[in-house]
Amino acid sequence: MADQVSFVILVPMVYLAFAVLLAGIGVRIGRVLVSPRHPSTLRLFPARRAAGVAALQDTFLMPQVRRHASAFWACLLLFHVSFLLLILGHLDLLPWTRLRPADSKHMLGWGAVGVGVTLPAFYFLLRRMRGPVREISTLGDYLLLLLLVFVLLSGDMMSWANSWSENGFVMTKQDFGAYLASLARFEFANPRDLLPGSHYIVVVIHVFLANLFLMLLPFTKVMHTFFALPLNRLRRG
Repeated sequence: MADQVSFVILVPMVYLAFAVLLAGIGVRIGRVLVSPRHPSTLRLFPARRAAGVAALQDTFLMPQVRRHASAFWACLLLFHVSFLLLILGHLDLLPWTRLRPADSKHMLGWGAVGVGVTLPAFYFLLRRMRGPVREISTLGDYLLLLLLVFVLLSGDMMSWANSWSENGFVMTKQDFGAYLASLARFEFANPRDLLPGSHYIVVVIHVFLANLFLMLLPFTKVMHTFFALPLNRLRRG
């Protein structure tokens, strides 16, 4: 029974999570595109030739946030850079994507990337519990952040064990790569055959929480991420 549940979590539920994520994003963007045209301009700054460049700076460097909340800005910048490296680290697990040597046991960043995303995630959660931010926070905000924190912590357990301990994790980086490759090829292989060892439950928990996070994300305020650049471009004229 346990193996059947873990198979559902590690294979069909992963496909379902990405389907819900993409469908949710598509629906949210579609609603914006078909909504009535705003009666007035959203421009906040004088028109300039380099409005596109300025919009990129506003989106990725967040100067307004830096002026008003420097600690929040530093955590946002660290999180976004580390999250990009985290995506690259997961892609590096795939046999046909080699950012590090094929026989390396280390994730990209040697475990430091996990620190770079986990510490800001804790800050974002604690920030929601005090001050004016608490008054505008919803249950969905807390649920999404809690899921994010535990997804990161469970992933850190595997990454840090491989990079920072002498014996490493029971499952190697190559084992995880074989599992992800089977998902990418839609092979529906039994993950228990690809991920040996007593720490199998850690992977099941990690993937289960990640699935829940992906399915919840399109229905939360984090969707602002997908509109940040267009909105900054409108504000810049």
